[in-house]
Amino acid sequence: MNTVNFGIIGSNFIVDTFFRGASHISRFKAVSMYSRTRERGEEFAAKYGIPNVYTDLEEMASDPQVDAVYIASPNALHCQQALLFLNRGKHVLCEKAFASNAREVESMIAAAKSNRLMLMEAVRTTQHPNYLQVKHNLHKLGKIRRYFAQYCQYSSRYDKYKEGIVLNAFKRELSNGSLMDIGIYCLYPLVALFGKPERIQANGVLLETGVDGEGSIIARYPDMEAVMMFSKISDSTLPSEIQGEEGNMQIQAINNFDKVRIIYRDKRQEELSVPYNPDDIYYELSAFIDGIQAGRVEDTINTHAVSLSVMELMDEARRQMGVIFPADKL
Repeated sequence: MNTVNFGIIGSNFIVDTFFRGASHISRFKAVSMYSRTRERGEEFAAKYGIPNVYTDLEEMASDPQVDAVYIASPNALHCQQALLFLNRGKHVLCEKAFASNAREVESMIAAAKSNRLMLMEAVRTTQHPNYLQVKHNLHKLGKIRRYFAQYCQYSSRYDKYKEGIVLNAFKRELSNGSLMDIGIYCLYPLVALFGKPERIQANGVLLETGVDGEGSIIARYPDMEAVMMFSKISDSTLPSEIQGEEGNMQIQAINNFDKVRIIYRDKRQEELSVPYNPDDIYYELSAFIDGIQAGRVEDTINTHAVSLSVMELMDEARRQMGVIFPADKL
């Protein structure tokens, strides 16, 4: 197929970001969208010229015009929705976090493989040109000894939380919290670059709703360790780093790989950053469409194995922190 027809699930800010990236891709066409309320759906559809609006997911999954679906609903709904569309013959691009837990991810992967359909977690950073610069220049650091990543960003929703208004970001029943929302930006590149660690140690600060407001993870490999910090209740401006025996690679922001450079032990500096499309969801969506058109069931970077390993690590981190989702008990 020269053009892939998409159904869209969700109408939050990330979907606006998604459409900015999609605007650069001629192979993309949005033909339908789902919203719980017709009024909201029609408002969003008019904004992007989407011809069909559904308030019933079963009906959208049966639409023969839809080749693929982009899922941007709350985490707790990802698995159920992905399985519905995969089993109706639709490819699935699903926002991070992929699901609530590893058991759900395993069921999604099994459905994609049995139906021979593309399933990809929408982690845009590992598709970014500057992430590829990191990957292709790691050898310059010599023996890697430490990976440090932080994404601490005070959430405007936390102000509402302190006022007694609990929005989706802090709802346990939606499988949310700082780890699932932004800690994954620290974990996903780690696993994509170095594989799954031998063990982890996790700590976090739990809020009254039972989700983590902030946390940290130490991961152990045979010859290196990784330290990750994430928070929705405090800020940090520290760069992330990959430290080797010959130098360290600084990543200005692990959530967008904006700038990357190496500082060698002799104080020489090498700029690795390359120009990129600021609407960087373009890269993940292009990779997803490439996979569909090549007849693959998974991406070459955001592989099923990486997504499953990351979710297994988040399950263990949540277990150690004491964060339990309703979906864990099913």
